[in-house]
Amino acid sequence: MKNKIILWSCFILMSLTSFSQSISSSPYSLYGVGSLYESDFGYLPSTGSSGIALPSDIFINNLNPASLGFMYQNHFLFDIGGKAIATTYQSGNRSEKRNNFQFSHIAFAFPVTKKSGFSLSLRPYSSSVFKISNLKLPIADSQEYYYVTAEGSGGLNNLDFSYGYRFGKKLTLGATATVLFGNTVDDRAFLIANTITTIHKKTDYSGVRALLGAQYKIDSTFTIGTTFKAPTRVNASKVQSVTSIADEVETAVESDKASDTDDYYMPLEMGFGISKRFKNNLNVTFDYEKSFWEDTKQSELYGDFVNQDRFAFGLTYSTKKNVRKYWDRVGYAAGISYDTGYLEVDGKRVNNASFSIGLNLPVDNTFSSLNVSYSYGQKGRIANDLIKENYHKISLNLSLDGIWFVKRKIE
Repeated sequence: MKNKIILWSCFILMSLTSFSQSISSSPYSLYGVGSLYESDFGYLPSTGSSGIALPSDIFINNLNPASLGFMYQNHFLFDIGGKAIATTYQSGNRSEKRNNFQFSHIAFAFPVTKKSGFSLSLRPYSSSVFKISNLKLPIADSQEYYYVTAEGSGGLNNLDFSYGYRFGKKLTLGATATVLFGNTVDDRAFLIANTITTIHKKTDYSGVRALLGAQYKIDSTFTIGTTFKAPTRVNASKVQSVTSIADEVETAVESDKASDTDDYYMPLEMGFGISKRFKNNLNVTFDYEKSFWEDTKQSELYGDFVNQDRFAFGLTYSTKKNVRKYWDRVGYAAGISYDTGYLEVDGKRVNNASFSIGLNLPVDNTFSSLNVSYSYGQKGRIANDLIKENYHKISLNLSLDGIWFVKRKIE
């Protein structure tokens, strides 16, 4: 059975990866560098993405680098994942359905010493793929309107280098150095009176960011954790072409003009989490995160960046009655999360709420497992020109564990 699970999961993950370049994303990815991407490892998608206080003992925890200080010796962890998402977009009396497949992440981790561990991961940071037709907007200080048609693609990626070190038996500290890179392509057409202005813009981004984390085991069943993501500036440069069409005459205003553009600013982010285990079978996690977007002093033509609060609560359970029986080793998980959002459009928050359930399916006698989760959520709302998203998401993460440098006992 375990061999079938590995073969099928590898096939599905390769299929998801092949579709990763054709992501159909949210209309809200029109803002900034796109919609921020949810990419969690192991069984975290099943627990509402809560796990700041969880150690990296049986899986790679991307939420807190300090967790690497609790890695088991001689174990090499590898994690790869993908998602399938079905979304219904609603605005007024109109609705549209889209299905898409997304590559989530690829990562590995291993112990460096008896008290420390290292991990390397690649995952998307944002997705800026959207298509909007004939959006009606008012002209400032006027009773007139203009129309916008926009289409975009691209996004940013995270390359994370993480290290965690344990002091004694209870305290671990960790740090992550993140390299951000990528580009977005934006095509927009503005119809004002009888004049159409088209803008084609490609923007390249690059930057680095630091993350610090800590975990402390109060006792063998209770752990607390915290994270601190430093604010940073992501450098940007663009190449732009502008044309104007009036009375059926096309005029080139700019042609592939390279120039600097407004840099993108990432905010100070702080998080706190707890993890509590009951009777060795039930584990409860709770996370709270605060992102100070208002301090970045950024704004968009169609909205503003505002401070963001995120709450997540998760449960995991396994019977572990008989480790020789497969279904007694299967883990069950559930979670809920609520995010106030970091965008405000027409005075309305673009919030996000979801719940999730999942299974942790062992594939051998080590820590290897296939994690499958289902999530349902709602983003945004129906109001004025805002769009409400209802989405169903299936996440598939394959976590593999290999044992290094162990001498054979039987030749």
